[in-house]
Amino acid sequence: MDKAFSFSYRLLTDASGLEPAEAALLAAANEAQQLAYAPYSRFEVGAALLLDDGAIVKGGNQENASYPAGICAERTALSAASSLYPGVPISAVAIAYRNLDRNDQGEMILSPCGICRQSLLEAFSRQEKKIKIIMSSPAGRIIVLDSVENLLPFSFSGSFL
Repeated sequence: MDKAFSFSYRLLTDASGLEPAEAALLAAANEAQQLAYAPYSRFEVGAALLLDDGAIVKGGNQENASYPAGICAERTALSAASSLYPGVPISAVAIAYRNLDRNDQGEMILSPCGICRQSLLEAFSRQEKKIKIIMSSPAGRIIVLDSVENLLPFSFSGSFL
């Protein structure tokens, strides 16, 4: 039996097509790039989470000379939200980046790495409520997904343990 996954998403050429709350969250993700510590890759990522109570939690990627010891912006923000706002559901996440070694305004839209996809899905599973995701490029192109579930269709969960 053949099966298929399908989902819809919004592809925007700039932030003018975002809802006001989405635009504010993406602006916070762009600001969060300033929180990044990326002296090795010079690839700064910012993530911002919108919580159900209206709070916005930011995180920047944190590198380390021992590369595996670093942490991505999404997981930095997730950890901060879990610590500072325990039990408050996340309604949306926005991600922005810049490559300091490139002068161009990159068109490629950044999506979370595998570990961050799994971490976002774990947050979704804990709260049993969809988490919208807004991914962007330095040039302003944007993809909006209604749920982080769509990032990892064949996901691993605690039900396997």
